[in-house]
Amino acid sequence: MAGPTAAIELDSATLRYGERLLWDGLDLRVEPGEFLAVLGPNGSGKTSLLKVLLGLSSLSGGSVTVGGTRPRKGSRLVGYVPQQKAFDADLGARGRDLVELGLQGHRYGLPWRSKAARQCVDEAIASVGASGYADRAVGRLSGGEQQRLRIAQALLGDPQVLLCDEPLLSLDLAHQRGVVELIDKRRRDHATAVVFVTHEINPVLPIVDRVLYLVNGKWAVGAPEDVMTSAILSELYGTQIDVLRVHDRLVVVGANDFAAEHHHIDEVA
Repeated sequence: MAGPTAAIELDSATLRYGERLLWDGLDLRVEPGEFLAVLGPNGSGKTSLLKVLLGLSSLSGGSVTVGGTRPRKGSRLVGYVPQQKAFDADLGARGRDLVELGLQGHRYGLPWRSKAARQCVDEAIASVGASGYADRAVGRLSGGEQQRLRIAQALLGDPQVLLCDEPLLSLDLAHQRGVVELIDKRRRDHATAVVFVTHEINPVLPIVDRVLYLVNGKWAVGAPEDVMTSAILSELYGTQIDVLRVHDRLVVVGANDFAAEHHHIDEVA
């Protein structure tokens, strides 16, 4: 008897851009409700992995499924939270308008601005605690408030998988904590699988189930305590990397030096 369908499954997945290998032979199964953090230097293929799962890029080899089906652009199975980028303070659009963008095109089946659509938007906004400022100009909101609204947009359609691309970037610690708690609550309450791309594991370390670390065409996946070690990261980077635990935080020493020496890889995230 077949087991439950994986939220995400990659089998011998390979991705190349021209002659450059991002990762090869990647085997990964993400279960419903699992929180997977994806780490690695710029250019290691973290964002490219999200593009594959969104149906925006194709693998060079191997196979991938999301919710048991091939990824396709605009799938209701997937919600996407982008990096935090500031809006112009004079932008007239409301926070609610930002959320409503998730209803356009093939992203969601309800007619634009129908009563059912408005109710769906209201419910998504309420679910992230943003009802109090959803009608304010989005450019006047804080970065944390804007990011909550982006999460509300991603939750339209009740996705089975939530893909997050550096969602904590440019946020202060308080807003980072709020965003992390919000995403964690969603996955626990609704068994939503979360793939969370980040450069910094510490804000999500208490809630991460597994880590996928991508470096220079190689990868490692497992529990944080198994992957975030001096031995594993030194093997991936091909140079000495030290992982130190300071109180409840992990400090990786040497990875930034590697990134500086390989700055040209920034062209592909």
